Amino acid sequence: MSAALNSTVAYDTALLELNARLRTARLTLPLRSDEDVVGLRKHVRERAVAIALSLVDQTKLVTAASELARNTIKYGGGGEVHLDALEDGFKRGVGLIFVDNGPGIADLDMALRDGYTTGGGLGLGLGGSRRLVDEFEVDSRPGEGTAVSVVKWKR
Repeated sequence: MSAALNSTVAYDTALLELNARLRTARLTLPLRSDEDVVGLRKHVRERAVAIALSLVDQTKLVTAASELARNTIKYGGGGEVHLDALEDGFKRGVGLIFVDNGPGIADLDMALRDGYTTGGGLGLGLGGSRRLVDEFEVDSRPGEGTAVSVVKWKR
């Protein structure tokens, strides 16, 4: 993974504090290259195992993380991800917030539709990721950036 972020992402979004009261730990990682995506997948899997997510839920979370990380790099020009350990009473979860200073998403409703793509891919990134997690929120402003927050809870 990249040694450090050259600069932090400046996109101002309320999603960064969405689950602040539930957060017990946060790890912030850069997203600049495929190497960073591989490293993120490892960290997400470790956090998921630590809270005893089922193998199916681990796979769903790692897949969503990978898709969203690749979107951050490809469409947002790189950025960062905040990996959170969450606790709500006896319920434990893993939260991820992807943030970039990219061009933003002009039509979010369209971007969430299956089959929509601007990059020639399958168009399963945002919509598919939303189906793989328990909570999903997007904050995007054209010309400013995008933030995507996802949470997977232990059942």
